[in-house]
Amino acid sequence: MGEWAFLGSLLDAVQLQSPLVGRLWLVVMLIFRILVLATVGGAVFEDEQEEFVCNTLQPGCRQTCYDRAFPVSHYRFWLFHILLLSAPPVLFVIYSVHRAGKQAGGADAGPGPPPRRRCYLLSVALRLLAELAFLAGQALLYGFRVAPHFACAGPPCPHTVDCFVSRPTEKTVFVLFYFAVGLLSALLSVAELGHLLWKGRPRAGRRRQAAERDGRRHRARPDPCSPPAYPHPAPASDSEGGSGHSKASLATVRQDLAI
Repeated sequence: MGEWAFLGSLLDAVQLQSPLVGRLWLVVMLIFRILVLATVGGAVFEDEQEEFVCNTLQPGCRQTCYDRAFPVSHYRFWLFHILLLSAPPVLFVIYSVHRAGKQAGGADAGPGPPPRRRCYLLSVALRLLAELAFLAGQALLYGFRVAPHFACAGPPCPHTVDCFVSRPTEKTVFVLFYFAVGLLSALLSVAELGHLLWKGRPRAGRRRQAAERDGRRHRARPDPCSPPAYPHPAPASDSEGGSGHSKASLATVRQDLAI
């Protein structure tokens, strides 16, 4: 249980930077996967090879038949599934800590969406791809039912032998439960990815609108270094020029008469 507690503490650090849907995914991951597999799954599947019985005493026949019936143990398959699903969130936590250290040192973020948001989007997308891949792998490897009987033929068995699986009904219920949890986890990942994309689009639009408003305001603002523009006097009209010339002529005639 110590390894599960360490993994749970790493995943718990992700919820501080996750939206509500991401926190629901973490609850499903910690309770319905890690806790159930660590407490119930171990007791159901760990002794499956010892309880796999065949009606032959031929050396190596039972081990070969078990390998043909279960190429990968259910328990180990789900352990690898949990570890691979936990890798993107844990890498995001490591990147966030590194990014916080750089920002504390005075490094400025570049233009565009925040790098932390892009990294979180990438982690959710990788998590969704891993979830879908393991759901398909579980359906192809095991199906949805653990059969109580398995007929095995081929070397080193001398003939077709009958092998029997312990607690097939209990294992079938667990397989169906784990597949349903995988579907729920995949749906939550799809919802979280759509929420993040929808939430990021209005922000980008508002950012562009603010940049356009700042550009218009900058163009409308006068340059303090340019000289002020003074209004030029308007040219005199023809009527005013004619009246000035007539007054000057009348003054000249008066002077001649006085002489």
